[in-house]
Amino acid sequence: MQSQLILATMRHIVTEDANIKAKNPQWQTLVPAGLSGKTIGLIGLGRLGSQTARIAKAFNMKVIAWSPNLTEERASEAGVGFASTKAELLQQSDVVSLHIVLSERTRHIITASDLALLKRQAYLINSSRGPLIDESALLAVLKAKAIAGAGLDVYDQEPLPLNHPLRELDNVTLSPHNGYVNDSSYKDFWEQTVDNIVSFLDGQPKRKIV
Repeated sequence: MQSQLILATMRHIVTEDANIKAKNPQWQTLVPAGLSGKTIGLIGLGRLGSQTARIAKAFNMKVIAWSPNLTEERASEAGVGFASTKAELLQQSDVVSLHIVLSERTRHIITASDLALLKRQAYLINSSRGPLIDESALLAVLKAKAIAGAGLDVYDQEPLPLNHPLRELDNVTLSPHNGYVNDSSYKDFWEQTVDNIVSFLDGQPKRKIV
């Protein structure tokens, strides 16, 4: 999901789709951002972060990573560059992508001060958990056009309220927390649920925890 959100945001796919369907006479209203040669900074290098790293490399992007627990050795094993500090990653990255678990330690791991370190042409992508980012600070940055844009699949409050100011911005791509699900995963969820019900009725242990 994260890589898809990166592409949709940087290529302005949603905006251009809406312009064409609205029969806007202006063709190609925005200039898409390329990925080749750009630096993507991953906050978190677990399973999903590593997957995003591999996809980013396929687009010829330079990949760097940081997290509170990440070591240089682990980054090297994953074949990515190691940022020794969060500030270093934010200042160097053209795209910042979050792949970290939400906890009291990581809540608002991206603050107003952190957002101020981003390049003006940078994009911030989050499909992990909404509270990882100070949402009010991000709103202010987006309204001021202080960064190029953001792609969000998660929010402080879900579903996103109808009157939420994020809905009014033209430099943010919004998705309704679809990152964890697709047609195959829904099929797995339901099959596992049915298996567990049958096991329960038969007096057997649950086969899988859904």
